[in-house]
Amino acid sequence: METSPSASRPVVLSTPEQFKALGHPLRHRMVITLRQRPATLAQLAAALGSTKGTVGYHAGVLQEAGLVRVASTRRVRGGTEQYYEPVGSGLVVSPDAEPGAGTRVMISTALAELLPGEPSTTRLRHLRITPERAAELAERLGEWAEQGTLPDEEGGLAYTLLLSLHRADIPALPPDSGEPDC
Repeated sequence: METSPSASRPVVLSTPEQFKALGHPLRHRMVITLRQRPATLAQLAAALGSTKGTVGYHAGVLQEAGLVRVASTRRVRGGTEQYYEPVGSGLVVSPDAEPGAGTRVMISTALAELLPGEPSTTRLRHLRITPERAAELAERLGEWAEQGTLPDEEGGLAYTLLLSLHRADIPALPPDSGEPDC
């Protein structure tokens, strides 16, 4: 079986094709499932509860968007079986991407992964900081997420960690004059 080296860097999402490809719930689940190990269309179809034809179509869309690739091939019964893998170790939205496009895709896919009845920890915190401080915080979050310090335990259950720092549409109150409003 011929194999390709596994990618160790995240895919930087920047094109409308990439966001559209990940916007479909089955395609996103395929990319996430392939992070476990390379798999054939038949293996993906079984894992995702879909048909081989449907999975094959969506694998083509993901491949054209540059999100998955053929990792290896194997000869079987007069044909060739292809094993697919993600192109990168994770997904990162490019700062040059259409504003909000990547954030919307990431948040909606994280919501689609929620299991009903399972506990979760979610925090929403608003900060008032300078653009320079925001850039520093974004860099630190990115480093933390990519350092490989997050566990990926054999036999562990799947969880989603979504880190997002984005400008919020929250108006600023004018300074308080100390005078009562009339």
